[in-house]
Amino acid sequence: MSYETFGLAEGLEQLAAVAQYGQITLAAKHLGIPQPTLSRSLARLSQELGTPLLQREGRGIRLTPHGELLANSARRALDELLAGVRAVRAEADPDTGTVILGFLHSLGPLVIPALLRGFRRQHARVKVRLVQDSADGLLQRIPTGAVDLVLAAPVPSDHRWEAHPLAEQPLILLVPDGHRLIGRRTVALSELAGQDFVTLASGYGVRTITDQLLRASGVPLRYAFESQEMTTAAGLVAAGLGIAILPPGNEVPGTRQLALSDAGASRTLSLVWSAGRPLSPPAVQLRDHLVRKAPAMLRV
Repeated sequence: MSYETFGLAEGLEQLAAVAQYGQITLAAKHLGIPQPTLSRSLARLSQELGTPLLQREGRGIRLTPHGELLANSARRALDELLAGVRAVRAEADPDTGTVILGFLHSLGPLVIPALLRGFRRQHARVKVRLVQDSADGLLQRIPTGAVDLVLAAPVPSDHRWEAHPLAEQPLILLVPDGHRLIGRRTVALSELAGQDFVTLASGYGVRTITDQLLRASGVPLRYAFESQEMTTAAGLVAAGLGIAILPPGNEVPGTRQLALSDAGASRTLSLVWSAGRPLSPPAVQLRDHLVRKAPAMLRV
């Protein structure tokens, strides 16, 4: 590899970091280099390519359309490269290595730590990196190798990945204290026409299922608020700003859970991995551990 090629590869990594962190200062800190060094390097990359990659916006900077295009390509290439590095290291010593596990925010507080505690006891030298995102965001990272395994719901069929169902979780209706339906054993969504809903942002699995359920029941999609956190959504319900369809266990003070009678008011949590890239030995070990242990922990 020539010096020029190495310099280009380094510049692409730096551009991808700026795209990820949204500013020069944080990108430089992540890369472990001074901010002026990063700025000069990106200026050289722009000059070499013959087009500006960054532009001023107020006191900060943002990527130009050409910069965004190149950063996205660089990120995919780096993900592929790092996945290959992890695979080589794991093949050299199957009892070490790094596995990247992606999972939904709703699984983080209790389920993931409990699952990893058991895995850690058996495979103390394997490092597990954790990534939290929406279902769509996690699944799109599988083909590039940015994640090795994903716990998500729902999981649409796709030739790019394999999915192993782990557990079916019922969804509940979360309402504020004093709501007219409190005291009912079950509620049908068709009874909720005219109600404002609090939901998660597009791309989150619960939002996808909520859209499907409301359409199937003939209830208009009246979303008063969208959130990226279930705890925030529950807080909005407690404040009387709407009702929400969520997994159980998201009650906060001022809310009550009600069972839903609608068919399909549940989510299938699945473990997903690449169909086109063999898993490294540590990733296989974690996959097998999750397949054995996760169903009992995920059922409600």
